Amino acid sequence: MLLAGLLALLLLIQLVRLVWTLAVPLSPLGAWQPQSAVIASPAERRALFASFDPFFRTGAQGPASATVTALGLTLHGVNINEATGGGSAIIAGEDGVQASHAVGDEIAPGVRLAGVAFDHVLLDRGGARESLFLDQSGEAPVAAPATPLPAPTPEIGSASASGEITPAAFRAGVGFVPRTEEGRVTGLVVQPQGDGAVFRAAGLRPGDVVRGINGRPIASAGDAAALANQFAPGARISLEVERGASVVPVAVFLSKQ
Repeated sequence: MLLAGLLALLLLIQLVRLVWTLAVPLSPLGAWQPQSAVIASPAERRALFASFDPFFRTGAQGPASATVTALGLTLHGVNINEATGGGSAIIAGEDGVQASHAVGDEIAPGVRLAGVAFDHVLLDRGGARESLFLDQSGEAPVAAPATPLPAPTPEIGSASASGEITPAAFRAGVGFVPRTEEGRVTGLVVQPQGDGAVFRAAGLRPGDVVRGINGRPIASAGDAAALANQFAPGARISLEVERGASVVPVAVFLSKQ
């Protein structure tokens, strides 16, 4: 009977706790509320960002506030390490000999390199800070402009001192073979004939393809056949030549003989 009474008491306690949980779902310590965000005032934000250095610069890299040194040193260049706040500088002594010194190195007896900025360095001279600036009294060097490439000029053929080729020599020295693509003539492949002197004098090269004559493209077998009519005495023939990946103009002057 005692055991049964204890079990009944435990069941009653659990039942009361269940009812309490269902009736009061919140924690007995009270309702939980998230902490509200605190936004700093504009003045506080300005003060915060003014004290923050995103580039890890040290105080030695700010505006120079130390006395300008009277030592006979010359600063020729600086190298700033933004990550570590250090750097190096190229400094010449009174003898004019240039040397590279890192921050902390001794430049001269009793003089050490304490900091590097973009236009000056900070020297530690027996505990006193002195500034050494880059020499900017002279004009900055001006790079010489690059020489422009000459414009392409038409290649003029010549087989004599007068700079002209006879029609007969041109017919005998230059051969033309139609080039077809998908059953359509798209140009004339030129080939040297004989000793090749006239071919070279005409400004042509092996493998050249004539795509147009006097501004008229070669697009059929009739255009290729009409080329022979252009070789008249005294004619000036303008050829549009496909040479590799480029197109070049070639002018051929035929003599009146």
